[in-house]
Amino acid sequence: MKSSRRDIRWSIGDLAERFELETHVLRHWEDRGLLAPERDAAGRRVYGEDDAYRVATIIASKASGMSLEQIRTLVDASTDGRRDALRAHLDELDRRQAELERSRHLTQHALECRAHDITTCPGFQAHVEDIVAGTTRGLPLLARHASTHG
Repeated sequence: MKSSRRDIRWSIGDLAERFELETHVLRHWEDRGLLAPERDAAGRRVYGEDDAYRVATIIASKASGMSLEQIRTLVDASTDGRRDALRAHLDELDRRQAELERSRHLTQHALECRAHDITTCPGFQAHVEDIVAGTTRGLPLLARHASTHG
């Protein structure tokens, strides 16, 4: 009889390799309550198809900028607040998208600008006038980048 997908069982190493992760990442996610693999008779972790979908969900959610705590709320059926967490994440994505759009617009202007020093270009100055005036405190996306890569 042919084995169904649901009969597939992975060791921690197999599952980690499947998703190009280190095994300690899966252990960490288990410690944080995101994963709860079965154990075999020897106490080793055994992952099934549902666990693989949970790992894929964690990876996709992290890629979208969600914290592990937000993801735990998303994947834990017993936790209240899933919709609130998702709404808050959508708000954050909207904010980040607006920052990226502004950054893209500034970059596009600078690319097309004839001024050698774009800080002297009146058109570019108009794009950053709110920062100079103090009504916007820099570009948060760039400020975060500078603080982590500076």
